[in-house]
Amino acid sequence: MVPHLAARLVASRGELARILRICTASGITEVFAIGGDGAAPAGPYPSSEALVRDLAELGGGTLKIGVAGYPEGHPSISGPQLLESLLAKQELASHVVTQMCFAATAIAGYMDGLRNEGVLLPVWAGVAGSVPRAKLLQLAAKIGVGSSLRFIAGKGELGRKLLGGSRYQPAQLVAELETQPLPPAGIHLYSFNNLDPQLRQQAAASRR
Repeated sequence: MVPHLAARLVASRGELARILRICTASGITEVFAIGGDGAAPAGPYPSSEALVRDLAELGGGTLKIGVAGYPEGHPSISGPQLLESLLAKQELASHVVTQMCFAATAIAGYMDGLRNEGVLLPVWAGVAGSVPRAKLLQLAAKIGVGSSLRFIAGKGELGRKLLGGSRYQPAQLVAELETQPLPPAGIHLYSFNNLDPQLRQQAAASRR
């Protein structure tokens, strides 16, 4: 389990320190730092950059810090701004985690673009887990990943298999990611607080 820490929701450096103490006590050694959707910050962290700096200092160099990447862009932040932010954070971060995406080629192209721009962090592909279809479509529209969602919807029988029924299943996307010329460093499974199916998935995988 990797806690997601939204910068704009952290009220103070002291609160951040308390969160990290709880993580340490629970055996958690990795967090995912994002800016968050709040219109105004609750404390001293208006963006993930400020949060990452304090996470690195408070974590004493032992904490792995994932930062967000956006293969399909961000609804309210320009591409150049996103790149500038990644370049500023890469000395303190351990890896990039992409936004939820449904097209292996989009993730692979994004990774290639980052390398060309000087972002050398390992990239983990953000993949939706076994999530109720209605919830998935709602979230995809909200966070701006319509292009890759339309991509799989247009893949005929495969698209119907992936998006049909009551739940989305990520196995086909994971398989496609593994066959890319430059595969991601790993898979970051977004559960959207839908934990039971994810735990069953992990248990099944461990028995193979």
